[in-house]
Amino acid sequence: MSLPQSPLTVLTAGAYLVLILLIGFWAARRTRTASDFFIAGKRIGLFVTAMATMSAAFSGFVFLGGPGLTYRLGVGSLWIVVPVGFTAGLLCWVVARPLRMLAEIREVYTIPDALFHRYGSRGVSGLGALAIVLGTIAYLGAQMRALGLLLQAVFGLQSLLLAVLIGVAVLLVYGVLGGMVAGVYTDVVQGSLMLVAALAVFDRALRVNGGWRQLTGSIAGSESFGEPFLQPLGTLSVLTAFGFFFVFGVGVLGQPQMLHKFYMLDDVRKLKWMPLVLGGSQTVCLLVWIGIGLAVPALVARGALQPLTRADDAAPLFLLSQVPEVLAGLLLAAVLAAIMSTADSFMNIGAAALVRDLPRAVGRPVRRELFWSRVAVAVLAVISGALGLLYDDLIALLGTFAYGTFAAALAPALAIGLNWARVTASAAAASIATGLLLNLGFEFLARQNQFDWLPASPLAAGALPSAAALAGSFAVLFAVTWFDRAGASDPLEADLRALLEG
Repeated sequence: MSLPQSPLTVLTAGAYLVLILLIGFWAARRTRTASDFFIAGKRIGLFVTAMATMSAAFSGFVFLGGPGLTYRLGVGSLWIVVPVGFTAGLLCWVVARPLRMLAEIREVYTIPDALFHRYGSRGVSGLGALAIVLGTIAYLGAQMRALGLLLQAVFGLQSLLLAVLIGVAVLLVYGVLGGMVAGVYTDVVQGSLMLVAALAVFDRALRVNGGWRQLTGSIAGSESFGEPFLQPLGTLSVLTAFGFFFVFGVGVLGQPQMLHKFYMLDDVRKLKWMPLVLGGSQTVCLLVWIGIGLAVPALVARGALQPLTRADDAAPLFLLSQVPEVLAGLLLAAVLAAIMSTADSFMNIGAAALVRDLPRAVGRPVRRELFWSRVAVAVLAVISGALGLLYDDLIALLGTFAYGTFAAALAPALAIGLNWARVTASAAAASIATGLLLNLGFEFLARQNQFDWLPASPLAAGALPSAAALAGSFAVLFAVTWFDRAGASDPLEADLRALLEG
């Protein structure tokens, strides 16, 4: 579909890309150590940390993937985001505090670092690092595809390849140079833009459709969408809707792109305010998902827009055709900002896993970590850019797979292990390996319709692979903990036991 172009919109988006590059060069001057590169030197305040955490969770997945998923599935897509009502509190109370306290008593830069110090096992930390690398590549692939589609829409590029290459080039400049310092301060700019954009988009979505009643009426009376589109499940089965709720509700406890941000907080006592700031900002941003996700089907139903040939075009098409030029430029800059900062976060945690965590797990630590981390960022950017080009489905579906990979592999070992001293290293290793293998295996078998030689998936119709993998990971953690009497008798060091019992 050919999207309308606007010189003013192009100018605004181009100015933002220049701003991003300038932030990267500025941040490079403040990035002198591995601590600066990975966790911004643990000198970030509450608001900036909250914006960084929100931005890591909400990016191309929400701003482009969410509306596209709603266009295809209906209101049922919202089962992914309904858990936002409690996930900020759950995240802070269950995992964030013990992680941040652990960083006070041990040298902890990454999630695998935390796994090593909690369980005293390089095998556990190595498995965690492997899960992070695989999930990071998938998540970055979704971001790269979202970035390419957006740049293609804004600048009128005919080639998705060229659009992705431009996006990768910009990300490399400020990601390689500035590391997490660049990402964090970009988050301040883009987080504020995202909040303003969400409110403006939702208001515009209602206005162009004549209000809420007319918007829903247009969808319900349409032959293309109809009343099922607006029902609680949309076109989803009960099993799929529950799977989304479970993975995105409980699975938040294993998302390294969010958990990593808590290491940066300058004072652990500020965590008590984090659920309010984080949860509030996330709720506002979801207005984009709801607003555009319903506005575009309503406009298509009324004949104001042509039916989409690519569902992920919903957000760019709405902003470029239904929003005044200046506002459209601001909103598109906000979306660019969201994608850029999230991609930077993933490149950094992925680089840390490759350069710091995996080599240490096999007893071969890397010298010159800062240099090789920058090299790893470049490698990850290129690989994920290729994945974004080759992947030919909804952004949200690739993002769901990546989220599920992190959830199934890491959530039980972190959420339970950081709060219960009884969990052993054997249980954590078995849980991580189970979650990772089940998620990859179930997802692969779910593609049987594309590959006839694959055996049928053992899951019931409508079951979400990542939900089954997450449940299996929890079950294995508890089962091995119960039977591993020898491992449970190993004494924890005094400071670690005080942390777990305090």
